[in-house]
Amino acid sequence: MTVPSGNGPSQQRQEVPSGVEFAHLRARLSERWATAEAILRLLYGSHPDVDAFLAATRRRVIEAAVARSSELRELDIEREIAPEWFLRPDRLGYVAYAERFGKNLAGVGEHLDYLAELRITYLHLMSVLKPRDGANDGGYAVVDYGDVDQRLGSRGDLEDLAAELHQRGISLCIDLVLNHTAREHPWANAARAGSVGHRDYYLTFSDRTLPDQYEMSLPEVFPTMAPGNFTWDDELKAWVWTTFNTYQWDLNYANPHVFGEMLGVMLDLANLGVDVLRLDAIAFTWKRMGTNCQNQPEAHLLAQAYRALMAIAAPGVLLKAEAIVPPGELVPYLGAHRRYRPECQIAYHNQLMVMLWSSLATQDARLATEALASLPATPPTTSFVTYLRCHDDIGWAVDDSHAGLCGVDGGAHRRFLAEFYRGDTAGSWARGAPFSANPDNGDERTSGSAAALCGLTSARESGNAAEIERAVRRLIVGYAIVVGFGGIPLLYMGDELGLDNDTSYLDDPDLADDSRWMHRPFMPWDLAERRRVPGTIEHRVFTAMQRMADARRLTRAMTAGGDTHLHRYADSAILAWERAHPEHGRFFGVANVADRQASVPEASLGWAGLAQPQELLGVSIERRDGQLILPALSVCWFIDQTDTAVIPAPMR
Repeated sequence: MTVPSGNGPSQQRQEVPSGVEFAHLRARLSERWATAEAILRLLYGSHPDVDAFLAATRRRVIEAAVARSSELRELDIEREIAPEWFLRPDRLGYVAYAERFGKNLAGVGEHLDYLAELRITYLHLMSVLKPRDGANDGGYAVVDYGDVDQRLGSRGDLEDLAAELHQRGISLCIDLVLNHTAREHPWANAARAGSVGHRDYYLTFSDRTLPDQYEMSLPEVFPTMAPGNFTWDDELKAWVWTTFNTYQWDLNYANPHVFGEMLGVMLDLANLGVDVLRLDAIAFTWKRMGTNCQNQPEAHLLAQAYRALMAIAAPGVLLKAEAIVPPGELVPYLGAHRRYRPECQIAYHNQLMVMLWSSLATQDARLATEALASLPATPPTTSFVTYLRCHDDIGWAVDDSHAGLCGVDGGAHRRFLAEFYRGDTAGSWARGAPFSANPDNGDERTSGSAAALCGLTSARESGNAAEIERAVRRLIVGYAIVVGFGGIPLLYMGDELGLDNDTSYLDDPDLADDSRWMHRPFMPWDLAERRRVPGTIEHRVFTAMQRMADARRLTRAMTAGGDTHLHRYADSAILAWERAHPEHGRFFGVANVADRQASVPEASLGWAGLAQPQELLGVSIERRDGQLILPALSVCWFIDQTDTAVIPAPMR
């Protein structure tokens, strides 16, 4: 039987409770359901039960919206009135594993004063949902999306933490693993037990015919840890698509029931108080023969559909795309198509991270300038999240065409960076480690804490004061670029203290073969107390982060959105960028990535549109022969004094 989807006023009155408290929901449903339905019909219009699926989806969204607490409904309204709340310059993120930062969710709540010291307004807690036992890819093999990892606490603890964060003006981000579940997930268990319906939740094959055809165009994500993309399962008597690990089964999003299940997960997490859902591995969610099965058009339709439905049920919630893909393929996850189509509000700026490490290793910013200048513009109501380091490895995503513009061989430069950051190149100060090296194509990624990659570990070992100074400067320079580049800057746990690599992971057999755990330390709270002791490295780095945060949050020109333009200068050590915001004025950042003095023409401030330039970070700049002389390893932030203004009160 066909179930009409209709969205007329009479049906809405039947579906949505009466009363003023649901007036906004009725308005959103009237305005936005048609868009959501159109996208879902593009995805699933040929499915025989599409009308029943649409009716069930509509009911699910309405029921979740009605169940939303009055506090969260109020927050939704605040954010609808100020839809660019997450673009404000007071947005500053902190990223941590909950158990490594505070032992559990309650423990995280006990350290919120520490985050307040850092001016944090966005907290990303990784791997909160219940993972499989044993090896679980750092928690990204989920067995229950509706429950919290028992080591961290309960659903109630997560809800309590979210409420406490809201009281402090901090948004909560957690991971939602979209592409796959753990092999032990109830859906997978049901499939192995013979449920035909649940078997269709996954991509399974009775023999190698189709897997072998797919493999011809599929890359290997972890060629040494988990080679290939398919795994034989004895209980299922089939090959299962397993992009990331043998115990992570890829979901079949061509099945509308899978879409509906994950929508239910999103709505449930939103109603617990989660503000940002990080859509893990979204680029991999749709498969097509003859392609690399990444960034398919349907993957974007999935994001657009989830965005449209969340905008009805929980409009205060953001979607963040975890799409570590080439720059030209990244901005569509922010809706940048031939016509703007809302997808995720925020996405990772992986290219900035890679280019910063490249610049520091070579003391040359020309490649970074070309690569960053080539990135297509983002829609003005969206934003990148920017970062120097993350929980994952660094993949040396250097485009051959960008390298060629600088007279560099792309392949040779990728090999150089891998060797340099594992400390095997003459003159290297880095102490990283290889991750998932692929001898067939020469690809090698890098693990290591930001401090270790900046040279602080080797400098401490030698006790050389000059080397320690340079290493600290590299760390601060990297973050000064990240915080000032435009977008929402993320601070990875421990970087604010200059933490070294943690090799204790080697003692855990479940972690020992994954070098990424060397930069996923437990927070040493005794060491963190040294942030209060002048003269220590911890104090110097921590206070530098505070200064950046204070300067940023009081400067409207650093509002995310708008355009970023790269400036080119004769001095190869200079990375210079201009932020032109249509409402809040201009910002001009100039970095010297070399351990020597570097210069830009004094007229460059005028070229960046600054009538009355003012430097915000207190850098001592010498003016000589019409040039601005920047100290070694330094960053200057310039604004126009005529653009300064008081920003609105912080949003929750």
